[in-house]
Order: sequence, then structure tokens, then C-alpha cells
Amino acid sequence: MQESRYTSLMVDLIKDMLRFDPEGQPVVVRGWVRTKRELKNLVFVEVNDGSCFAGIQCAFDKTPFDKTPFDKREETENATDETLSTLRTGASVEIRGYLTPSPSAGQRSEVSGREIRLIGDAENYPLQKKRHSFEFLREIAHLRPRTNTFGAVARVRGALAYAAHDFFQKKSFHYIHTPIITANDAEGAGAMFQVTTLDMEKIAHDGGQGKPPDFHTDFFGKKTFLTVSGQLEAETYATALSRVYTFGPTFRAENSNTARHLAEFWMVEPEMAFADLRDNMALAEDFLKSLLAYALDNCGEDLAFFDAHVEKGIVAALEAVVDARFTHMSYTDAVKELERHADRFEFKPSWGSDLQSEHEKFLTEKVARGPVIVTDYPKEIKAFYMKMNDDGKTVRAMDVLTPRLGEIIGGSQREDNLEKLEKRMVELGMKTEHYWWYLDLRRFGGAPHSGFGMGFDRLVQYVTGMANIRDVIPYPRAAGLAEF
Repeated sequence: MQESRYTSLMVDLIKDMLRFDPEGQPVVVRGWVRTKRELKNLVFVEVNDGSCFAGIQCAFDKTPFDKTPFDKREETENATDETLSTLRTGASVEIRGYLTPSPSAGQRSEVSGREIRLIGDAENYPLQKKRHSFEFLREIAHLRPRTNTFGAVARVRGALAYAAHDFFQKKSFHYIHTPIITANDAEGAGAMFQVTTLDMEKIAHDGGQGKPPDFHTDFFGKKTFLTVSGQLEAETYATALSRVYTFGPTFRAENSNTARHLAEFWMVEPEMAFADLRDNMALAEDFLKSLLAYALDNCGEDLAFFDAHVEKGIVAALEAVVDARFTHMSYTDAVKELERHADRFEFKPSWGSDLQSEHEKFLTEKVARGPVIVTDYPKEIKAFYMKMNDDGKTVRAMDVLTPRLGEIIGGSQREDNLEKLEKRMVELGMKTEHYWWYLDLRRFGGAPHSGFGMGFDRLVQYVTGMANIRDVIPYPRAAGLAEF
């Protein structure tokens, strides 16, 4: 039997319907009621299914309906007029009707409704007002995706994730899954969440008898933690597959209650063998431009909303980065420039100190008037694995800075000299025996290699203009925040 037009359209989403020619073909809309508006003889129900920013307006004539079964199907159990009279915002519905040209400005099509079936009611729905504060919405994070703002954030986030994978796949990078549980601190910062199956309450209750817990009896036989980065493990595969990347969750136990920090966040980390710092800088610039261009090309409706309601001019700002030529500047030159304007800053710049957010924004917005890549940082403020420069004071590090945000990518050429790497680890008080496998990469066929990390949530924040990073991840994890 030939499949009917009605059956084939059962799978269509609102974003697809809005592309159809409104020629009267039958459609089925499934989604959630955003608004209901009643006139003398008409009822307008706007339904959104999250497939795009726009919902679709479904118009019902309150005069007696033609009771001929729609497309030769049985009538729904609930009479349409009764359902419309009690319909509430937030309810899930199925509406059957026909696409017709919309008389309303701004929408090409609407649905001439014939039947409506209530799927799930929404009594006392908490999202009744048109606008709620972001603070309030964080308290109902399970419902906030139904708002315009967070629906748009979710779609942009998904699009950027796809674009990241697409970029690396097209450049012959292999996607690898690095461990979430690790015994090593990739950054040497020590701010890690410990993973254990030991009964810590019992140990505390027994007083520990003056002894630390015996982690040899723990699940993994040693102290283990949630990872702060997949970089070290990615290096092992880069020295076998040449080009790899990892994209997954990472964790940092910093008690930072700011709009820029999360305890659980996602990182994109490529690693390349036979690549130096210049190769790394070129890849980072290409990567960032590619992601922004993809969002501009594929998320226009959502970005237009952010431009109008979240941060004015954000679309033009993103376009400017895509078209920009990134300025390259050494850390030493950057500090000299900042010291010339030291009176502008809360944190006074000096050689040997890390750049603050205010410094990064000044370099991009006032000095370069565009994106900047700062290189060759003092070794004291960078991680142990970065390759030492010939001056013995700086390392081949790079940070990509953008206007409005500051640092968005950080990376380096890795130290491939075994002797220098071991010496640096000893200087920092690290136990080299814990990193024997990492040092083996320099013992057995070592090669120059480079890579970087990009905080994915920070990228989403940058693209959407959202002020708080907790509003660009579905369920934010931060100090004191793990409700959902």
C-alpha cells in the first residue's frame, strides 16, 4: 500500500514545515504550547517543538467544524472545542491541520487547525511570564530549555559541537576518548576532585588512628581523581596516529564563584606530531574562525535573537573575527605595551605575572583592535610540559585572545627533550615516577609535537553573548551547585 502524505509528514518538525510551500498540504504538529489567544471566532495557539527558534501559529475556527474525518482517520477522543477551552501554556499537544499562507507579518505559513489532542497538561506551569531572570531559571534548570534564550543556547551549542568534529575530521584528525578518571594532574595545579570507594565517614568516625587512609585498598589501588585535561593521554596517541583530538568533560575543584568558572566543563584538545608552535598557532586561528563561520551560517535565527536581546552587535563582532588577521605578539612585548598604560588597570602589569582579563581585553580591543595570539610566556606561570626556549626563561606557549572575552584558547609546543622535561619536573617538585609513561614518549621515538585546549563552554558564551558561563551548559556544576 502506498504511504499517505499524512503518514510521511508525521516525522516533520516545525523547522521543516516553515520551509514548505503553504499549499494546503496536511501536517501534524507536535510540541508545547507557548501562547493561546482567543478572538470572537478564532483561537490562535502557538506551538514550539524546539527544532528552531520560531514556533508555528495554529488557527482554529470556533464555528462548527466539518466533522469529516481528517485524511480518513478517526476523530480524536477529546473534542477539539473542549480541548481548546481548557488549553494551558506549557501543555504538550498534537495538532492536525493544513499549511496555509499566514496573514501575519513575519511568518510565511501557519496551520489551519482541524483537530487538537492534549498529550500532557501543564497545571501551575512556572514559565508563564514572557521574561524571567537567569538566576530564577537556574533554579528550574530542567525547564529552562523551553524558554527562547535557553532553547537558542542549546541549538547553538549543538551546532558548535558538530562544527568542531567536522573541522578536525576534514583535517584527518582522529577522535579519541581520553579517561575521565586519572592518577595524574595534567596541569600541576592540584585543584582536583578525588575519586574513591573508601568509606570516608567510617574512617573519620574511627579517628583514623592518626594514619592517613590506605589507598592501596581503594578501588584502583592508588589515589585517583577526575581529570583536568585529556592532553597527556592525547599526546600518547598523537605520537602514534600523528593527529588526534579529544572532546569531553573535564573537572577543576577551584572554589571560584564567578561568571567565568565551572567545576565541570567541556574541552576540545587537538594534538599534532611533527608540529611546532607556528603550526599550532595556525591551527588555532583556523579552528576558531571555522567555528564562528559555521555558527553565522547555520544559526542565523538564534544569533539574531542574541543580537537583539542579549548583546547588541554580537553578530557583527563575530563576523569581524572571522574576517580578521590575528595579531601575533610576544608576552614580553605585550607587557611593555600594558606597562605604558598601567594607570588604566586594577592589576598592575609586570613581567613574570600572568595576564589578567582586563589586560587581555585591552590588548585586543585597544592595541590590536582584533584577535591576538600572545606567545613565549615566562616558564614560572606555565605548565611543566611546555617546551623551553633557548633563553631558559620562557616557554613556547600561546594564548589566543579575543575582544570581549579575553583568552579562549591556550596551548604550546610540548617539551620533547627527555632530559629537559625531567629537570623541569624535578624543579617543580613533581614525582617523575608517576609520569613514567609520559616520559616514555620521549624515550621511544620522541618527536616535536604541539597542541592546545579550548574551553567549549567559554566558546558558547562568546558566540551567544551570555554573561554567565553557568547559562551556556545544560546543568552547571560550581561550588555549592549540583541540584540537578
